[in-house]
Amino acid sequence: MHQKVTLMVNRYEIFDDANGEPGQLVAFAEQKRMTMKEQVTIYTGPDKNQVLAGFRARKVIDLGSGYDVTDGSGQPIGAFRKDFGKSLTNSTWHLDQPGAPTATGSERNAGLAILRRVWDLLPFVNNIPFPFRYHFDFTRGGQPVFSVDKKTWVRDHYLIRITDPQVDRRVVIAQSVALDALQAR
Repeated sequence: MHQKVTLMVNRYEIFDDANGEPGQLVAFAEQKRMTMKEQVTIYTGPDKNQVLAGFRARKVIDLGSGYDVTDGSGQPIGAFRKDFGKSLTNSTWHLDQPGAPTATGSERNAGLAILRRVWDLLPFVNNIPFPFRYHFDFTRGGQPVFSVDKKTWVRDHYLIRITDPQVDRRVVIAQSVALDALQAR
């Protein structure tokens, strides 16, 4: 997944893996900045002709309230929410999909998670993008489901690895976009 920041939107391109390099584009999303209620539509391509999925905040203030994930026709396919209490020290998310137990994801490196929070409190430094890579691992019952690894120091390029064949790829894409778009909230 590659993110491109522009003045009014964050753009995300999600590619299939081609031996460690971006392969075929499988999804394209734009997140509008400064919206009251977060909503992101994920398309099959930048032409925006076909909706793959999307997610929308349940409430205007999203402190753990959650996001509903829908398919291209608007039918629910999953949900995710940030665990506000645990996220004070280590960002933690819960992902739900019909017919499956909840998957929980948190930052792999707790020390780096705390450093990120201190970074945001430092005057002047907080306006500079966080230069360290961070990673999230999602598990269900102790078994890996998927991971999101930031691969670059400054630009936002991520490697998403799905290890559980039962998880809906559209829900993983929505959660991965949210990890970048909503992480600082």
